[in-house]
Amino acid sequence: MRTSLKAIAALIVTAAASGSALAHTGLDTHQHMGFMSGFLHPFTGLDHMAVMVAIGLWSALIAQKFGREMLWGPLGFVNVLLVGAALGLEGVSIPAVEPMIAASLMGAGLLVLTKLPLRGPGAALLAGMFALSHGLAHGYELADNVHAFPVLAGMVTATLLLHTMGLAIGWSLRGANVWVPRLLGGAVAALGSALLFLQLTN
Repeated sequence: MRTSLKAIAALIVTAAASGSALAHTGLDTHQHMGFMSGFLHPFTGLDHMAVMVAIGLWSALIAQKFGREMLWGPLGFVNVLLVGAALGLEGVSIPAVEPMIAASLMGAGLLVLTKLPLRGPGAALLAGMFALSHGLAHGYELADNVHAFPVLAGMVTATLLLHTMGLAIGWSLRGANVWVPRLLGGAVAALGSALLFLQLTN
């Protein structure tokens, strides 16, 4: 049974990653020399891209109105992402970062799926919890890179753009069939579940 489950999980991850690699499989620091390389990095990793867009999508779906109410989740994510990156750059050791990243995908997907009605500081806090592992991974990858700060600046800019994409998608789906965002959230949660299962059983 476990072998069958691992095969299913591997199939989900392979299918999802066929068009885009996972973001936190290690960086070639010689290629990450500045802002633009940092900006491009999140777009080459499905795990990072999916959680960013999902947080924006969820924020738009639950917002009462357009404006600051929709920004709590994305801004909470970005701020804690920077905290995690700073900790990683300083070499603060926190275990199980990769499983935490997979769990963040599960959590973000479930937020979209359920439209959990958290707003304001609550939304920022929960989104920030999902961001910590992503920030740590980036910090660890860039710890010995003299260009770490411009690279991180590029990553943060890309993260904000991905959040904005998610907000736009969520806003456009507010009047759509309820199953459309649920399917999107379910797909993100399924990817996170498959990644977590593979990491915990390897």
